[in-house]
Amino acid sequence: MPEQNREVRPHPHPRKVISHDGHILTLPDTWELLEPGDAALTRRVKAAGPTWTVKEKRGRRVISLGIWAAKESIETNRLKLLIERQDPSYKKRLQAGRERRAKQEANYAIDFRQEILAYLNFHSRYQALAEEMATRIAEHATPVGSGTVARTKRIPIEKRAEAATIAWMRHQTTAYDHMHIARVKGERREVRRRLAAQSKALLESYRRGRDSNAQSCPLQNALSNSRPHSADTPASPTQAEFSL
Repeated sequence: MPEQNREVRPHPHPRKVISHDGHILTLPDTWELLEPGDAALTRRVKAAGPTWTVKEKRGRRVISLGIWAAKESIETNRLKLLIERQDPSYKKRLQAGRERRAKQEANYAIDFRQEILAYLNFHSRYQALAEEMATRIAEHATPVGSGTVARTKRIPIEKRAEAATIAWMRHQTTAYDHMHIARVKGERREVRRRLAAQSKALLESYRRGRDSNAQSCPLQNALSNSRPHSADTPASPTQAEFSL
């Protein structure tokens, strides 16, 4: 029904979509597709409603393909937004918002690094090692758009720090990136579980302050490697890779 807000899937026919329960819906003649790209306009059109949001699953990701809404609503809100954006005060508010978000992100990076340090909890003789490790992991995991577990709000920050640490160790201190893993259901998860156990055992030795050979320790070798990522370096893990 056009008066309802919906999430739908694309259909081969340009004026049809598929509902979650599998029904084929015909779009109203007065509607058009607002493609993604202008978040402010999309929010306003959605608020004016009703809209049908088109989403498609591609692999593990769900991609937004835009929203269907009344053509008049799209054009009206686009014009209003255009007029607002020409006002100097709008640009000031926009810049203020950017600065506020940048400050929030910087604070989050600091907090996340502290949570990593708390999770590591290394013996005092290895405090410098913990500091370097926390910095490396936070720099990798916290940037916006990194797609890592640090960017989710579904779990507490201390759990995010733990998951990010174990994932970093999986990619930096084990042969995970070069393993041939059978395409059997659950096999990759089982491999990650075993490697996580190894990583946690290694962390525990540093918590207890045990002697460590810097040349043979995979953790110290990973931290001593300061070479930047290149085209030959395995791609950064996605959020799905950051499960414990």
